[in-house]
Parts: sequence; C-alpha cells; structure tokens
Amino acid sequence: MRETGRSTGEEGVINAPPVRGNVSDRTRGDLDILYRVSVAVHRVFRDLASSPHRGDVVAMGATGSPTEEIDRLSEAEILKVLDAEGVDWDLVSEEIGAVHRGGGRTLIVDPIDGTHNALRNLPFSTVSLALGRRDLSGIDIGLVRDLYRGTTYWATRGGGAFRDGRPISSRAWNPRTEVLFANLGRHATSRVGRFAAKGRRIRSLGCASLEILSVAEGGGDAYLFENTPDTRNLRATDLAGAYRILLEAGGGLQDADGRPLDAFPLTVDRRTSVFAWGDATFAKVAASEGYL
Repeated sequence: MRETGRSTGEEGVINAPPVRGNVSDRTRGDLDILYRVSVAVHRVFRDLASSPHRGDVVAMGATGSPTEEIDRLSEAEILKVLDAEGVDWDLVSEEIGAVHRGGGRTLIVDPIDGTHNALRNLPFSTVSLALGRRDLSGIDIGLVRDLYRGTTYWATRGGGAFRDGRPISSRAWNPRTEVLFANLGRHATSRVGRFAAKGRRIRSLGCASLEILSVAEGGGDAYLFENTPDTRNLRATDLAGAYRILLEAGGGLQDADGRPLDAFPLTVDRRTSVFAWGDATFAKVAASEGYL
C-alpha cells in the first residue's frame, strides 16, 4: 500500500509491497483511503499526548458512555478526511453513532480502541477501521493502526492479511507453548477465570483489536472476552477491523458459547462476548479440555 500523491503529515509512509494482484483497483483505492484516515488519527493522538485535557469528558456517546476529548477529536478528524477524499461512505463510530452520508457502504470505526490505556500512558491503543455492509460477514476491508508502535495491519477479502506490507498468519496450537489473551477484572465471567487458569501463559492488554491481531499474527493462540452484565461486552466497532484481518490470517471468531458472529450487525447498540482463535484445533478442544 503506497501513498498516491497526498501528504500524510508524517515523514515517510509504510514501505510495503503492492497488495496482492487479485485485489481490484477499487479495493486498493479504498485501502489507501483507510490508511490515510488512520494516519490522520495517529497525528491527532500524537499531538494530544501531552495535553492535560485529553481525558476531559466533553459529551455522552451514542450508547450513553462518556466521550473523552481524545475520542471526539479523533472522530472529527475521520469525518474531515472522508470529506476531503470525496467518498460518500456512511459512518458508524463508537462515540457519534451512525452518520448517514449517502453511501451504499459503511465505514465502522473505533477512533481510539484502548482509551483507558491511552489516558494512563499504557502503550496499547489503536484506531480500528472496517469497510463493508450490514454485518461482520459483509466487511470487505479491515485496517487497524497501532497508535504507539505505528504498525499498520490490514486485510482485504480473499487477499490475505498483512502487517506493514509483510504477510501474517496465525500459528498452529501447541499446549506447551500457548499464550492466551483474556479480559480480566471484576466484571469478567467465571468462564474467563477458567480460561485464564487453564492457559499456559495469560495476557490482558485492555485493547480488543490489538489482542485479536496478536492471535492473527501468531503471537497468541486465542482471546476470550466475556463480561457480565452483557452491556459490558464488545460492540461491532471493537471487532470489525480485526475480524477481517483474523479471518484472512487463518483464524476464526465466535461468541463465548460457540455461536458464529458473521451476522453480528454493524451498529453500536448491540454487544457480544468474543472467542477468537488462530487454530481451529484449539477451538474444537477448548470446551472439552476445560478452557471454556
């Protein structure tokens, strides 16, 4: 993925080989736009790093959760870039909700995934972008940028998954070397506790997209997120970008009860538990061996 004559506001761009040949010119162009959106958000994130007001609550989001300044400014930058690019995509974002812009496709966004990490200077936050229609199965392109490392992950339907231009894939499960990711804390269910106790090694980053991508690139074997009550579970905005990347890398995604999430709608008013895995073998044995 390369720049097409527009300035990103940063020195240099991703030094990546061309996207695979079976990707259409339109898809390649859409991917370039998503990349430029991610760079614009990264610029806002970087500029606010030392601001004493980045955590100020400035509004209530579409689902009734507080919106911090860092999220509001990132979301505003996304809309500005879409207008400058001349695309008519509708927008679904965690803070503003649904914005109808006249398009047949939807850009689903988490402007800052891992806001609590960012406000505490913990280096696990991303901007998550996905372009598609209706539900998770309709996502054609996913792009997630790590806002601390500057690493960009992307995937197109049928085109493979990449990290900074290099193909990535999930790894074969080996119980002797497994690394599992899970949400932990007072709202995590007993199932998450069993999962964490069973795993050889356990990690919890507080950034769903980054944890799913860790499974996609073989850093981990699985990720489980399940809170109680259900209103504390994940939205499509948390999942959409990483969903397409994980599938193209060879993994899979379902809820904690084993139900597929392909039909999960691209809205902010629905939530779900998530079980992401890199190797289908692990998915098959997780319940029988006590992981779930």
